[in-house]
Parts: sequence; structure tokens; C-alpha cells
Amino acid sequence: MYLNNIVIDPERMERLTTIAKSSLLPLLKGALYNTIPLTLLSFAFGLLLAVLTALARISGVKLFEVVARVYVSAIRGTPLLVQLFIIFYGLPNLGVTIDPFPAAVIGFSLNVGAYASEIIRAAILSVPKGQWEAAYSLGMNYVQALKRIVFPQAARVSVPPLSNTFISLVKDTSLASLILVAEMFRKAQEIASTNYEFLLLYTEAALIYWVICFVLSIVQDRIEKRLNRYIAR
Repeated sequence: MYLNNIVIDPERMERLTTIAKSSLLPLLKGALYNTIPLTLLSFAFGLLLAVLTALARISGVKLFEVVARVYVSAIRGTPLLVQLFIIFYGLPNLGVTIDPFPAAVIGFSLNVGAYASEIIRAAILSVPKGQWEAAYSLGMNYVQALKRIVFPQAARVSVPPLSNTFISLVKDTSLASLILVAEMFRKAQEIASTNYEFLLLYTEAALIYWVICFVLSIVQDRIEKRLNRYIAR
């Protein structure tokens, strides 16, 4: 069969179709059992670390500020892949051995924490000082003002960029394949190494990543619309 002067071998097409169908379930299992849990755990821990780092940056305590600045600078100034390699391959030289999945969670959490901390810090600083003063005038202390007045307003501002960070993290988890985490892209590599159909398997994995991110984008849009309606009121 010819299509625009390109020869299409029916037998090869049948083989590719068979491989694509047989590899779909292992790829989906890799996404379900590793990619998605890795994303959720890393984002949760990273978000907690980001809040603590942001508060340290605006605390006014010099030691906390310096530690937070150094952490953010070190993480943002080095590649994520290098950070993962240091944790998984480098720390054993110091007698600290971490299994692949926990090592990936640590690496991604540290990375998310550094980048998200700047988002949260900017969101907190965007709350007018009058809101703080109003909270203090009602007898609230610093922690109460943060919890009841500042954080709810900062959260609405930070949701869109944090959502983008979460979607980016889904794609970044593919780097965990290089430290032996059996996530979706690792599964694609393993299957491709047996049949040598690298283009097919990598494209199939890319499509699954795209579908996941597309669904997350829809969820993000709906959340932002709800927040915008709430703000408008």
C-alpha cells in the first residue's frame, strides 16, 4: 500500500498495532501505581515545605531567612536530574542508601518546595498590609492572622501558578526512570528494549502523559473559574 509515496507494510502495521495494544496496560499500571502516587506525594510534601520556606523568608528572623534563601537558590540553581542523582547515587557514598521511590519523592519534594515557595511568598506579600492591621485590631496574633485572614486570600492568588507546577511535576516524574523507579516512562523503556520499537512506545507514553495533563488542565480551569466567581462576589 502506498500513501503519498510512503510504503506502508501491512505486516509491520499489524505488528505495531499488536505491540501498542499489549503495552497499553503495563504503561497505565506504571502511571497508576507509580507516576500518579509519586506526583501526589511529592506535591503534598513539596507544598508543605514551600509554605514553611515562604514563612521563613518573610519571618524577619535572619537565620531563617538565610537558610531559606540558600535552600531556594541551591535547588533553583541546579538541574533536577542532578539532584535526583545526588540523592540516589551519591548519598550511598556517605552510607545513606534510599530506595528508588522514596529517593524520587525526596528529590521532587525538595524541587517543588523551592519553586512553590516563591509563589506562596509572593501570594502572601500580595495581601494588603491593611488586612494584617485589621486582624491585629481584632485581637488576633500572628498565627491567627495568617490562618484566618492572610492564607485564604493568598491561596486564591496562588492556585493558578501552583496548578501549573503540579502539571509540570506530572511530566517531570519521567526523570525518576533514571533512578530505577518503575513509573510509566520506565515501563516504556523496558518494553521497548525487548521489541526495539522505541518510537512507538515513547509516543504511546507521551500520549498518556498528554491525556493526564489535559484532564488536569480542565480541572485547573474549573477551579480558577470558581475562584474568580467567588472573588467577584
